[in-house]
Amino acid sequence: MDRQTCSDMGAHPPHYTQGSVECIEAIEAALGKEQFRGYLRGNILKYLWRYPIKNGSEDLEKAHWYLHILIIAEGGARHAD
Repeated sequence: MDRQTCSDMGAHPPHYTQGSVECIEAIEAALGKEQFRGYLRGNILKYLWRYPIKNGSEDLEKAHWYLHILIIAEGGARHAD
């Protein structure tokens, strides 16, 4: 995972970082390639499912963030448009 990409997407809050390791990186390392991709897909679905009844566009932004990380995991572009 590209740490700069996470920062660019606005996901670099201190409560998700311990030392120089971000939570998403620790999850990726713990789960391995396929399970990590499943984790990302699950979060995308969760935020798309609940956005109309919970946090609206904030949940859409979170789904977008996880989708961007999934694209990176699949070897895609490093920067979102």
